[in-house]
Order: sequence, then structure tokens, then C-alpha cells
Amino acid sequence: MAQVQKPSIPKGTRDFSPEQMAGRNYIFDTIRSVFKNYGYKPIETPSMENLSTLLGKYGEEGDKLLFKILNSGDAFSGISTADLSKLISQAPESSLTPEINSNALSLRVCEKGLRYDLTVPFARYVVQHRNEITFPFKRYQIQPVWRADRPQKGRYREFYQCDVDVIGSNSLLNELELVQIVDDVFRAFGINICIKINNRKILSGLAEAMGFPDKLVDITIAMDKIDKIGIEAVKEEMLARSIDKKGFSVLEPVLSFKGTTAQKLALIGNVVAGSSSGCAGVEELKALFNLIDEAQISQQVEIDLSLARGLNYYTGAIFEVKALDFTIGSICGGGRYDNLTGIFGLPDVSGVGISFGADRIYDVLLGLEKFPKEAIGGTKVLLSNLDEASAAYLLPLANKLRKNNISCELYPDVAKLKKQFEYAQKNSIPYFVIAGESEVNAGTVNIKNLTTGEQITVPLAEAHVSCQW
Repeated sequence: MAQVQKPSIPKGTRDFSPEQMAGRNYIFDTIRSVFKNYGYKPIETPSMENLSTLLGKYGEEGDKLLFKILNSGDAFSGISTADLSKLISQAPESSLTPEINSNALSLRVCEKGLRYDLTVPFARYVVQHRNEITFPFKRYQIQPVWRADRPQKGRYREFYQCDVDVIGSNSLLNELELVQIVDDVFRAFGINICIKINNRKILSGLAEAMGFPDKLVDITIAMDKIDKIGIEAVKEEMLARSIDKKGFSVLEPVLSFKGTTAQKLALIGNVVAGSSSGCAGVEELKALFNLIDEAQISQQVEIDLSLARGLNYYTGAIFEVKALDFTIGSICGGGRYDNLTGIFGLPDVSGVGISFGADRIYDVLLGLEKFPKEAIGGTKVLLSNLDEASAAYLLPLANKLRKNNISCELYPDVAKLKKQFEYAQKNSIPYFVIAGESEVNAGTVNIKNLTTGEQITVPLAEAHVSCQW
């Protein structure tokens, strides 16, 4: 006898019940409706991309989190010990690390990978379809992404992103529009948030002021962990990356400063005064916050000078959104990227976008009990099936209910009333329509409200309008 296999799924992934799917669809529909209100159009891209498209776009940390796909089920069949030794010997002697050796082997058997985000595939899409689209090009995309991260609360290996981007325009009105979209989405959800904004040009200026202009990536990777590990641990990581205490002494007061928007702009303006890039970032932030003031955003918006966002492709404004009433990581983030399409052969095309983390938003809505009952409800009416004749009698009512957008089910099997009643209760169906031989003969039905316990008898012809279904 074959051994019975215990069913399981990979860590960091989840099954979704019908009730959970109803909640997720509520999230997708709400976000999609806001995107469409601002003139964004939908696209989709494949779940897998060529590794050449993905590698090197997310920084050192991001590359380690890429899921690579074997070329075939027997991809290793042609790899001998001699082949592996040859791959290793072809690498520069100074780079003979376990990571390099592993990459050399994986690139031999993996040409594709699961997408890490939706932005890099979007940039590839824009270049590949540049003769078919009109710039500025505004698109939204709601699809899953995959990251080989360590699973924990609010962090998954497979999760959905809801991205909105505009490419082909340098205007700060695009950044403002993203802030407005975030404001509209979370107001619709009833979630109080803080929209945190910084600028990568300011971070570049900070790196110059610290005396390490060539270590911007190291600095931002460490800064991006400040919420997770704290400022002292960030300091230790920078020291490990050869950024000395003198350099960190320039950064520390910036990371710990609390004040108004004007005070933060004044502080950072003084720190990066010797950097043209830093000064440009300060001016962009000033202009963006002037626009935000004019737009009368209802949610909390602030400058966060510690915000770094570790992805290498950001070049201007960067955004991150935190829920104020629920403890979880960022639920939305993005920024401007000036030349991401240049990697694929279309230089000097600036874009900006933001991504909503649907899975974390779900956790927040669930934790705060913000899901509307009507959004996650299923069947509203169960029609009884006591015998063949009564089931046929109720079929016209089922048609009328559905034509009036009232979801209903006819119980599929002839069964005792108690069993059908229990089915309705277990599935949270609020109304139960009962028709037996006497009701069929009288041309009526009994309608029981399972929430209140009330029951009424009405003519069959009027049943579809007799209740506030």
C-alpha cells in the first residue's frame, strides 16, 4: 500500500477560504476603482521573467531573495563534477565565495525567475511595447510576486501587490497624485495611516556629507532596517560596512530628529548644503509638500529623513505608508526611478509609482474589524428542497432573485428540513425560503429570517420583493 502523504504547502504561502477570498476581492476592487478614477489602465505580465531582467535591479539583498526556476525537471542531469569545477575555476580568484559558486551553478541550470516585484517587469514591458503606448503612460497592475524571505507575521513568500505607475513624465504632480491615491484608498478602507516621504537625492547628499559618497548603497541598506533593528544596530552595521564613527556622527542627528516639516527641511538643508544632489532633493521635497498642502490630503503626511527604501533603482521621491492603529510593517511603498528603462535600452524615461501590499492590508482590515459585512457575505437566500415537485416550484423564484442581484442557492439534495437549516446556519445564509406540499398547493412560500428568527408567508409571485434581502 502506498504511503499516505500529509498535505502541506510551502512556508510563507497560504490557502484562502471563500470568506477570505471575498475579503481579498473587496480589497482589489476598492483599490482598482481608485486607480481607474485617476485614469490608470490595467496590464499584466508573466509570473516568470528572464533572470537577466531581474538580477542586479534590487541590490545585493534583493538578488538573494529571488526565486530561480530550473530550466527543466532534469536540469541537473548534465552537470558533472568536472563541469562544476570548471564553473568555479572560471570565476575571478578574489570572488571564490560560496555565494559566487552557487550563482555560477544556478545560472547554468536556471534562465528564469519568479518576479520579485511588478516595477522591473513594468519597465521591461514599456521598452518592449514602446511603439504601442503613448507617453506619459499610466498603468496599474494587480498580481502576485515572490520573495525567498524568512516567513513571519506580515511577511510572506508569495503575496499580491497592487501597483500604480506613470512613466514618461518628470512632473511632481505625479508624486502628488500618488499621495492622493493613497489618501483615497485608505479613506475608503477606514484605515488611519501615515504617509512617510523622503528623497533619494537627499540620501545621496547625506552620503557625501558623511564622507562616503561611494557607499550610498551600503548606507541605504543599513538605514532601511532602522525600524526593525534600531539605531544602534544600524550604527554597528555601518561600521561593519567600513563607514566610520565620524561619518555616522553626521547621520545620527538626522535619523533621530523630530520636528515639523519646515524644521526637518531646514535641518537637512544645512547638512547637505555642500551637495548639489542633496540640495536638489530638498527643493523637490519643498515643492511636493507645497502641492500636498494645496491638495488638502485628509491622512497624515510627514517627511521621514530616516526613510531609505533599499531598492537600488529609486532616484527621487520615496514613499512608505504605515497603519497608525495596527502594528505591522509598511502596507504601501514606492518612489521615483529616473532610468530604469535605460537598462533595457530606452534611456532618460522617468517614472514614479507606488505599490499597495494587499496581504498586509487584509491583515489590518481583519485586525481592526473594518471589513464591511456586505463585502464578505456570500449567499443571501437558501431555497429548500423537500421533494422534486417543491424544488421545481422554487426554480422561478431563484431566477427572479438572481436577476435582481440577490445571490441564492437551491439546496441540491432532497433532505430533511433540519439538515438544510443547519447548512444555512453554518454558511451564514441570512434567509431560508421553505416550500412544501401545502405551500405549493397554496401558491405561497415561507421566508425565515435566520438572524432575527422572524418568519412570514407570502405569495410566490411576490417573494422576490417581499424582504429587504
